[in-house]
Amino acid sequence: MVTLRLEPMTDEQYLRYREHAEEDYARNIAASGAMPLPEAREKARQDFQGLLPDGLATEGHRLWTAYDDDVEVGRLWLHLEQKSDGLHAFGYDFAVREELRRRGYGRAIIEAAERLCREWGVVAIGLSVFGFNTGARALYEQMGFEVTAIRMAKRL
Repeated sequence: MVTLRLEPMTDEQYLRYREHAEEDYARNIAASGAMPLPEAREKARQDFQGLLPDGLATEGHRLWTAYDDDVEVGRLWLHLEQKSDGLHAFGYDFAVREELRRRGYGRAIIEAAERLCREWGVVAIGLSVFGFNTGARALYEQMGFEVTAIRMAKRL
């Protein structure tokens, strides 16, 4: 059983996160076949700037660092939005450090996110996952997430 705690991300952690996450997102876009890496890097830059124009202070967005004791194991980024049927959360990032994957931290981060969302009265949590990320997709399905849309492409 993994013991995990979430702490609000610090400014220093955010700067490190932003640099790494933006590049990781760009590489995933390119790996998915959606566009070449140079365009993917520009898309990632624009998406992050649009979503987090004020960094950690961006309204509606909350970012945490996940710890196992004093060890940073991952990150969580949620966006909260009021809709006609209640408060919704969107998980932009449920991330575990690469060398620590397959140890239960991903599941623990999702469970922590669900606890927070229940406390806040969130009625649904959404997320996106790249099709090639079969490990994450399997975990999300195990955790009860259901497919709501599928985007497909064929490389020629």
